[in-house]
Formats: sequence, structure tokens, C-alpha cells
Amino acid sequence: MLKLYQILTRASEWLFIRLLDRRVAKGKEDPARLKERMGVTSKPRPDGPLLWLHAASVGEAQSALILIKAILEQHKALHILVTTGTLTSATLMEKSLPERVFHQFYPLDHPAWVEHFLDHWHPNLVLWMESELWPNMLIGIKQRKIPAALVNAKLSDRSFKRWRLMTGGARKILGAFSLVLTQTQKDTQRYGALGAHNVFYTDNIKHSAAALPADDQALKLLIAHTAQRPIWLFASTHDGEEDMAARIHARLKNTFADILTIIVPRHPERGEEIYASCDRAGLGTTLRGENHIMPGENTDIYIANTLGELGLFYRAAPIAVIGRSFSNDGGGGHNPIEAAQLNCAVLCGPNVQNLQEIYDDMLDAEAVIQCPDQPALYNQLSALLSDIDMLKTQQKRAINYAREKDKVLPRILQQLSPLLEDNL
Repeated sequence: MLKLYQILTRASEWLFIRLLDRRVAKGKEDPARLKERMGVTSKPRPDGPLLWLHAASVGEAQSALILIKAILEQHKALHILVTTGTLTSATLMEKSLPERVFHQFYPLDHPAWVEHFLDHWHPNLVLWMESELWPNMLIGIKQRKIPAALVNAKLSDRSFKRWRLMTGGARKILGAFSLVLTQTQKDTQRYGALGAHNVFYTDNIKHSAAALPADDQALKLLIAHTAQRPIWLFASTHDGEEDMAARIHARLKNTFADILTIIVPRHPERGEEIYASCDRAGLGTTLRGENHIMPGENTDIYIANTLGELGLFYRAAPIAVIGRSFSNDGGGGHNPIEAAQLNCAVLCGPNVQNLQEIYDDMLDAEAVIQCPDQPALYNQLSALLSDIDMLKTQQKRAINYAREKDKVLPRILQQLSPLLEDNL
């Protein structure tokens, strides 16, 4: 039996390595740090207490930053290991992490790689952000009796139905967490139904995230190059949304001759592809790129294919349409609070299911305008650009909503306090 297990383990490791090779070929992995995805690192474990915080992707990583900074203020001797699983999130973390915090790529969920990772880092406490639950890692954490909490937890309708089909497995995996802090009351009920312990509703930590940063000189330069022009921003776009932006721009230009459309793609590496598409549509297109080229007088579409500058464009544009709400992949929506915090009138498409509770709450507060399709989005943009009072009203609704929702972090810290004090 042991020999069969060893054979299966080696076979699965071979498959995992082939998966990583394919991801490298597609530009989705850093070849120089590929060993980290296998649980191996050359970086030594720092002396003293170590908190490990896992944040799967960009959204979770952004949410984690405010929590990290608050914990560091309370624990002066603490080091924090942050893991993420995407190149974009890794780049963001490397730029944003404060002193005493360092980043590693999360290992794929192979038993041997999980063992390597835990043997090396042996964290004193684990904080797991949101809902990416890897069974081998979580079972390993539980077996080693490492205290762990699931923070900002959520379960979509689809995920909950899937977990309900394997309640025993869900109970075993969730047993790794001695505390679960949820985004919504519905999430609280769902985690409780799956057998999680000590489940509490604290709201979504995204509400407490600091406003996205922007370089002051870059902002002044951008405003100088766009002064007096009507502007709208399509933020964190995915496939299909850039072509929509180009079509809408062409119609808006009939009324607003000098209008500027700014597109910030979710994945900056798509910048050249988007540029070519807009250029074929006959629109004057400028690609920001690493040299931070400014839009000119004849620029219709400004493609900001840089990383970590979304806060700059939210400050420069009074209207923001949130990406992946109209996209060809079925959508899901990105975080609208970031735009609301920076005084944008916030618009979105019909497909926001990944952050449905936030959007529903903002809709109730009239802090976001949801458009079912391209014609509706065009009409709404045209109305806001034509009526300054309407635009200011919508901006005020959005920023007031963001300000009223900034009490989440203290609630989360209050719940985490016993775990932090006992284990760090």
C-alpha cells in the first residue's frame, strides 16, 4: 500500500511540474522563482515569531495590506510571510509590502511540496484570506496544530452547492480554522452549515482598505495633459470590454468632440493587443507603457498598461466604469469601493456576481449605477458628462458610501486579538 502511495505521489508530482512548465511558457510564472511553487526557497526563515498570511490574487492581496499594517503596529518584533499565486499580485506585493514583511509564491497543493513549505517556515499563526481553500495545505496545518483563521471569508452560491456535496470533506478542511470571519451574514450561515467553528460576521475588509496610492507628480502631469477634456475611465478591463469602450467612445465623440477614454486593463500585458484593436477602429490611441507616455491632443483612447497606477487614474477621471462586469468571460466584477473612495461616479455592467453583496449594498445606497448593456452604458455616460450637477450628486453618493463603511478593520482586529496575543 505504501509503495502504491509513493508511485501515485511521484506521478502526481510529474503532472504538477508539467503544469508549471506550461504556465511558464504562457508567461504566467516567474522562471527564476519556480522552486517556490514547489515549496522550496533559498530565503531563510527570520528569527522570532512569524505570521503567515495567504492572499490568492490581486484583490485579496490589496485587502491584506491594511490588515498587515495594523498587525505590525501592534507586534513590533513580528515578521510576516505573505504568499500569493499570481505574477501580478507578486509584483504588487513587492512594491507595497512594509518592513518586516516579505513575499513568496504559494506552492501548488502537492503533499510533498506542502511538507517542504511547512517544514521550512513553521509559522506561529496562519491568516487565510477569502475563499481559496487548498485541502493538502489546510490538512497539513491542522495536523501540525498551527493556529489558523479564515479572514474575509466568502462562499458563492456555486461554491456552497459544491461543498454541500462533500460535507465530510468540507468539515475536515475547515477544521484547520479555529476562527472564521465572514463578509456577509449569508456567508456566516453557510460556513456554519459546512461545520466551521467560531464563525462571525465582520463585513468585507475591502471597505476598510486605504485609498489606492498615486504619485503626486504623475497626477499633476496627467492633469496638465488632459485639462478641460471630458474624461471617463474603464478600470480593470477584460476581453470584450476594450472593444465596447472604443464603440462607446466613437458615439460620445459626436457630442463631446474632445472626449478622452482611459482604459486600464486588468492584465497590463494585454496592452499591445488592445492598442492594435483600437487603432484598427480608426481611433487615435496612445499606449502609456513603461515610459509613461502622456495622451496627446489627438488621443481618443489612452491605454494605461502599467501596474499599480489605478489610483492615479481614479483621481484623474470623474467617472469610472468597473471592469469584468461586461466581459466576454461571463464577468464577475472587480472592487467598486476603490473608485468610490477617490470621488468617482461609479458605473458597472450586469455581471458582478463575484462581489454581489457589495454591489447590492451600493445599489441600495444609490452609490453605483448598474447598466444592463452597452446602449444603457452609453446613455448613462452621456447623461453624466452633460449634466455637472448629476455628476457631482453621483460622486457624492459614492464617496459618502465609502466613508460610512470604514469600521470593518477594527471589528476584524477585535476578533483576531486573542489569536494574535496567544501565538505571536
